[in-house]
Amino acid sequence: MRKCMFRRRGADRHERVGPAARGRRDPVRGRRDRGQTAIEYLGWIPVLLLVALAAIQLGIAVYAVQQAGTAARAAARTYSMQNGDAVGAGKAAMSGWLADGTEISSGGAGFEEITMTARVSIPSVVPGIQDFGRATRSATMPVTDR
Repeated sequence: MRKCMFRRRGADRHERVGPAARGRRDPVRGRRDRGQTAIEYLGWIPVLLLVALAAIQLGIAVYAVQQAGTAARAAARTYSMQNGDAVGAGKAAMSGWLADGTEISSGGAGFEEITMTARVSIPSVVPGIQDFGRATRSATMPVTDR
């Protein structure tokens, strides 16, 4: 019994179709192009990794800015209430892995208000780039009498 083979639309009437056509060379290029898709994917992998690292780095930078604001507010609140170590309170209010590289200082102490400034080092996940600078935030609180 003979198997019926259907030609694809636009195929030459003498062109073979079906299982026998699998091993043929590409008539336009003259060479086999099996595996070309895998090679193209391999070319895109470094680009995709770079984009992913950039997105992660952006997220870490935004998180560092948010943590600097949290530390500055906590330090200013503690100092304004005269309730202990303002720098220690600011570092305790933020994530431990960012607290080590954080500097907290008072910007100007007045009789009625205090301004505290926190500077957080932005860690790097991109190989070859060690320094992304510092995130700086300030907070001002009124000084209360006890």
